[in-house]
Amino acid sequence: MKNVFTLGIEEEFQIIDPETRELRSHIQEILADGKILLKERVKSEMHQSVVELATEVCSDAACVRQQVVQLRSDLATIAARDGLKIASAGTHPFSHWMDQLITVDERYATIVKDMQQIARANLIFGLHVHVGIPDREVAIAVMNQARYFLPHLYALSVNSPFWLGQNTGLKAYRQMIFERFPRTGIPDAFESLSEYEDYLKLLVATGCIDNAKKIWWDIRLHPFFDTLEFRICDAQSRVDDTIALAALMQAIVVKLHKLLRQNVSFRMYPRRLIDENRWRASRYGIDGKLIDFGRRCEVDERELLHEMLEFIATEVDELGNHEQIAHIEKIMREGTGADRQLAVWECTRDMKAVVDHIVRETYEGLSVSARSALTHV
Repeated sequence: MKNVFTLGIEEEFQIIDPETRELRSHIQEILADGKILLKERVKSEMHQSVVELATEVCSDAACVRQQVVQLRSDLATIAARDGLKIASAGTHPFSHWMDQLITVDERYATIVKDMQQIARANLIFGLHVHVGIPDREVAIAVMNQARYFLPHLYALSVNSPFWLGQNTGLKAYRQMIFERFPRTGIPDAFESLSEYEDYLKLLVATGCIDNAKKIWWDIRLHPFFDTLEFRICDAQSRVDDTIALAALMQAIVVKLHKLLRQNVSFRMYPRRLIDENRWRASRYGIDGKLIDFGRRCEVDERELLHEMLEFIATEVDELGNHEQIAHIEKIMREGTGADRQLAVWECTRDMKAVVDHIVRETYEGLSVSARSALTHV
């Protein structure tokens, strides 16, 4: 059977100077070289030290993995031509946003004009996963229910414990930076697609936004594609982590979609309650406790994650995502990207060593030529 619940992944990467380990504003050169090899799969972001890669629409996790590996390998090879490296994590451990150039682009100029320092300081790196869902009316209902799982996904993906050379004490600081923007965080529930569209029309009509892409929630119905876009996760250092999270999101969407078709509704909770778990996920990752709203008590995050995996077990079978979900269980046993960064920091007390660690993980599983470039830069 044809899988309509397709996958697409966008990853934001850091451009790293291998000598200083700082960010390098180098996107124009990357784009000039990369457009031939990567075509429309490579894009600029607001800061010139950030580069985004986007896969094509993929039918399954195996397909999207192949594309992510190829895109990362190509980008690493292009960066190496200029003596640079790439790294993937939610924040750079110590580079300052004040030292980074803003990309010359009308869209970014407008955002900076509107947001001022909030935009200039938004030097962060995310993982965005698109799951195909062709019926937009149904997609709104799935989005409403999927909000409950956002803190669970966030906890698994935390990968930004450092900011401006400091250990923040949080496992994920990236969202603390991004939520200064308006229209971010957990969205409210919508009664219908028409209510959602009326909301967008009101914002455009009143000059709040000029297009629906300036809705930056942790999950959103994409304004142009028939997808649900999960935006809550930090950029992942390892390919394996990226693909596992994408496969998990796909299974959640399939499960909720199936329940709706059976006229069974997963319980919805108000944003104010989900926000409590979102904060806990940011602070503690998978080592904390989340609130079980039904039982009205705190529960170890890992216990709730196991319950989530049981909830989607049948859908994992149908999608053939066993390998990816096994990797989710590995993250639960061995720790997140943030845990690994913090372990390096505890051993070395050296932020440059943390950057080196992130770079090494970013190159894991890439092509031989890309990994060879890593050793010679």
